[in-house]
Amino acid sequence: MNQILYLAWRYLAFHRLKTIILLTSITLILYLPVGLRVLVNQSSAELLERAEATPLVVGSKGSPLELVLNTLYFRSDFPEPMRYGRALEIQSSALASVVPMYVRYHSQGHPIVGTSFDYFDYRKLRVESGRLFTLLGECVLGSRVAEALNAKVGDFVISSPENFFDLAGEYPLKMPVVGILARAESPDDDGIFVDVKTTWIIEGIGHGHQDVSKREAASAVLSREGNRVVANASIVQYNEITEDNVDAFHFHGDPSEFPITAAIAVPRDQKSSALLQGRYQGAEQPVQVARPSEVMGELLETILTVESFVVAGAVIVGLATLLVTVLVFMLSLRLRRREMETLFKIGGSRFSVASLMASEMVFVLVTGIVLAAGLSFLTSRFGAAFVRVLIRM
Repeated sequence: MNQILYLAWRYLAFHRLKTIILLTSITLILYLPVGLRVLVNQSSAELLERAEATPLVVGSKGSPLELVLNTLYFRSDFPEPMRYGRALEIQSSALASVVPMYVRYHSQGHPIVGTSFDYFDYRKLRVESGRLFTLLGECVLGSRVAEALNAKVGDFVISSPENFFDLAGEYPLKMPVVGILARAESPDDDGIFVDVKTTWIIEGIGHGHQDVSKREAASAVLSREGNRVVANASIVQYNEITEDNVDAFHFHGDPSEFPITAAIAVPRDQKSSALLQGRYQGAEQPVQVARPSEVMGELLETILTVESFVVAGAVIVGLATLLVTVLVFMLSLRLRRREMETLFKIGGSRFSVASLMASEMVFVLVTGIVLAAGLSFLTSRFGAAFVRVLIRM
């Protein structure tokens, strides 16, 4: 038997190109459906874990999916903003604690997340170096952002305007990095966190400039009427908030009317959750309350439906490839007829010759199964990291 196995091995090693093609085909046939199912399950777990940890998201009426993706994963298009006063109303109702979110702007492709201190406690985020922001304009970087920008505490990041041809409405702000978050293996690693008021300054709702009452700003003053001063465009506006000029920054208007993209609401109990959702169910209400677990569940149902079709297609292609493999072996046997006659002439029995041919096929099949199992194991072991990379893209 050892001789038969040795001859089978030598034949496959000599015809290595044919062997490699057959091994690759069989491995992919077996691996693709299994690997795809593992990746889908892991991606579902990654998405649902964060969604299930977020009870309710309140935002303007529109696409619930867009609202949830923007609030939880800092992705998707900028949703329709709602008034900050809505978050204050929920907070004052005592039905839930509220974390405001304003996710609109970016810095070098990384999302700037305007929020409050409560967000860090809610997500259990820990500062690895430095501290959390305390002044307007200060920022805290997620671990992956810090690595991508090669930034450390004391460096600066600058917000990117949405429209480079209209800098008047948005305020490119130079923000000092005061802290780096520990890696959380979540979308928080990809965020630049600032106080929500800082995002209002970036938007141009708040700004800082020279004190027009001082002598050095006299040339920029057009008129004075009591406490009302009109200045021209030559007034120096600050693009960085420091301890020296922070008092010069101010907002025009009622903060309750300022925009936020959403508010994360954490109800006290099930009753409070039901009351809060019922409060905003009417068609006349300008806001919606989304349950992230339900929204992401519906998205995953769609993904799983598509995945079922993909797996079915992979199985059909696999069967076709398997039939082609069988055909290759059959044609190979016909081409090796003279080889088999030689084996008979030197004393080989029909059983020995059949065993030799079968050994070659079994070796290829078993090796393909082992390789597919190895790839499936690697996918289950490192698939979660791969999924996180895909989610960040």
